[in-house]
Amino acid sequence: QVQLVESGGGLVQAGGSLRLSCAASGSIFSVNAMRWYRQAPGKQRELVAAITSGGRTNYADSVKGRFTISRDNAKNTAYLQMDSLKLEDTAVYYCNADVSSLGTDYQQNLWGQGTQVTVSS
Repeated sequence: QVQLVESGGGLVQAGGSLRLSCAASGSIFSVNAMRWYRQAPGKQRELVAAITSGGRTNYADSVKGRFTISRDNAKNTAYLQMDSLKLEDTAVYYCNADVSSLGTDYQQNLWGQGTQVTVSS
C-alpha cells in the first residue's frame, strides 16, 4: 500500500514562513499530479496548489506570490514553501496525489492525514 505523510506544520507568527513536506512511500510505480489542500474550521476544503509530473504548477489566487509548490521525483516528495503567512492561512493542510502502484493497472487518488498550520499575531 502507498501512503502519504505530511510534516512541517506548526505555529508561526504572521509574516513568517513554513515549509510543508509530503512524502509518498510504499510500492510505487509512479507519482503523477501532487496537490496541497487546506481546510479551516467552518469552511470547505480548498485547493491551494498543484503540480504535475512535468512540473507545471497552479495556485489559488489567495496564495499566489506567497506560496511555492515543488517536488523531488527521486524522493517521491512534494513541498509547499509558505512565505509571508497571514492569519487567514490558518488551517489543516492536506497532501493529495495521483499514484500508480507496482502491480496495478490503474491510478489511485490518495490523501495524507493532514498537518496543522496556525498563524498568530
